Amino acid sequence: MANIDSELLRFTTAGSVDDGKSTLIGRLLYDSKSIHQDQYEQIKKVSEKRGEEGVNLALLTDGLKSEREQGITIDVAYRYFSTPKRKFIIADTPGHIQYTRNMVTGASSANVALILIDARNGVVEQTKRHAIIASLLQIPHVVVCINKMDLVDYDQDQYNKIQDEFEKFTAKLEVKDVHFIPISALMGDNVVNRSTLTPWYDGPTLMYYLENVHIASDHNFIDARFPIQYVIRPYSDEFHDYRGYAGRVAGGVMKKGDDVMLLPSGFTSKIKTIQGASGEQDHAVPSESVTVLLEGNFDLSRGDMIVRPNNMPDVSQDIEVMMVWFDSDKPLQVNGKYAVMHTSQNVRCVVKEVRYKLDINSLHRDTEHDGIKMNDVARVLLRTTKPLFTDSYKNNRVTGSLILVDEATNSTVGAGMII
Repeated sequence: MANIDSELLRFTTAGSVDDGKSTLIGRLLYDSKSIHQDQYEQIKKVSEKRGEEGVNLALLTDGLKSEREQGITIDVAYRYFSTPKRKFIIADTPGHIQYTRNMVTGASSANVALILIDARNGVVEQTKRHAIIASLLQIPHVVVCINKMDLVDYDQDQYNKIQDEFEKFTAKLEVKDVHFIPISALMGDNVVNRSTLTPWYDGPTLMYYLENVHIASDHNFIDARFPIQYVIRPYSDEFHDYRGYAGRVAGGVMKKGDDVMLLPSGFTSKIKTIQGASGEQDHAVPSESVTVLLEGNFDLSRGDMIVRPNNMPDVSQDIEVMMVWFDSDKPLQVNGKYAVMHTSQNVRCVVKEVRYKLDINSLHRDTEHDGIKMNDVARVLLRTTKPLFTDSYKNNRVTGSLILVDEATNSTVGAGMII
């Protein structure tokens, strides 16, 4: 299984507007020596010009702010950096309440969510909102960075109080692996280098945690799922009978010689060969893109799925989802028609009913709501024009998620996690 992308960690950052997210990302990049000297010199100059003490590391990521201020919308900025131990992708999302949808976008493929809390303010509404989204999106690991510890004199009692408060709230949520770290992004305490000012804290620094957290088992290795994206038929003399099915493994381990079932037809076959980027290979694991050749001739097309005969996804046209609504112009329409994108399938659907809206603060199920508007989270029943091959989102984040598209504007209006 060595070829699984265990070296690459995707993490997302979430916090209210001034919780110090930009400074934290700047600090991670700077202290892990992931920025070039000329970039550093440039922000040093700007900091001096503004009359700031020291170098303002937030400026490393705040290039985006000026673009946002000019009316250029950048929903999610992805940054890449690496250390000798691991490669990282940060999905940096804006902190404002109106950007909950961007957090959903940035976090949907994350292994780790960093939730920032200002040590002076403790758990606020945005913290709860971010914790709920992390739990809805089943992000396997959550790190709560209690930031600005320098402004509360590194007070252990304040840190413990915030930790208790957060744990009480998340007890009702499905957040599996939670870690707390007292940091000062500004001063660099416990971000990359251990701080001498928190002798009462004996856990890892943030960077040590990110480099060492075990993520290989975040994938589903049990349920074999291979949605077909493209059928390869060269039609040449050399490859006269070649028929390859290209796609990305969405779950399970696919091995040469495996018995497989083809959906929707229900026909069975065996895997003849698996071809990857560097030629033939004997198996393929989740998130690998490969071409699969089967024994026998089958008429498969985009959107069909290769699975194991004794391990089937749900095949249904009635699909229940937890929906996060993205559209700022139009609320979710009951009986409205939308396009659905699920793995490599595109179908259409009708919204049959809204079961309830989730109250972000109390986690109360509100059945007497006034419609589902932007950033709302609701349980919704969809009816699709043809069956989809799904798993619950809890079991598989690829086959368990879908997006709704407004056919008139072609914009993505909602993201759904299948229940």
